[in-house]
Amino acid sequence: MSAAAKALSSERRQQVLKWLVDPIANFPPQHTGNLVKDGVCVGFIADKLGIAQPSATSQMKILQEAGLVTPTRIAQWTFYKRDEAGIKKALSELSALLN
Repeated sequence: MSAAAKALSSERRQQVLKWLVDPIANFPPQHTGNLVKDGVCVGFIADKLGIAQPSATSQMKILQEAGLVTPTRIAQWTFYKRDEAGIKKALSELSALLN
């Protein structure tokens, strides 16, 4: 649970997870990769957060290590989408800790 708690301690990472609930509404169309099937290009995430791409990659790596997002590599780009099973598991673990 500590990895998920650490990942969720950042408002930026919380915001990314919220945006990824509906990537079509929150991000522009991509030339490569499907927003829903493949995920959102880390460059778009960086732009929306207003940070450099390496910083966005670091933020997404924390979410990935916590099991909250999954990456897909297409050519030289990495796309991220929510890992709903991982999110459900983290919520269950958090609930067990608090009850």
